[in-house]
Amino acid sequence: MHEWKSQNQVKWDCKYHIIFIPKYRRKVLYGKLRAKVGTIIRELCQQKGVELIEGKAMSDHIHLCLSMPPKYSVSQVVGFLKGKSAIRIHRELLGEKRMTGLHFWAKGYCVSTIGYEEEAIRRYIREQEENDSNQMSFDIE
Repeated sequence: MHEWKSQNQVKWDCKYHIIFIPKYRRKVLYGKLRAKVGTIIRELCQQKGVELIEGKAMSDHIHLCLSMPPKYSVSQVVGFLKGKSAIRIHRELLGEKRMTGLHFWAKGYCVSTIGYEEEAIRRYIREQEENDSNQMSFDIE
């Protein structure tokens, strides 16, 4: 059965499949960085009131299945996630103290609405590891 969420004067079900990549599509999401990126993104989603339904990080890109309230645009949420996660990655994992010029993610992103095909999209995200057997991945939980 389809599950609707509600706010004050609206019932909604807004789910998106989002993909974004590190700058220059470098294969940098390994080891300690890979394990921590999932935690950072989950915490940022909770801070914004966005539900992270499914997520997987590959060495050179991240897949997210997000459910976000209609009060936010997709670009607001993606900008928030990419901007704040880049700052935290630089501070916590790469040890940089400067405040400006901290780039980790490439410009842009890929987004698709999910609608009633949620299970197919979630299965696709989970099977990323099998689709690209040369790359290691982890679940964002």
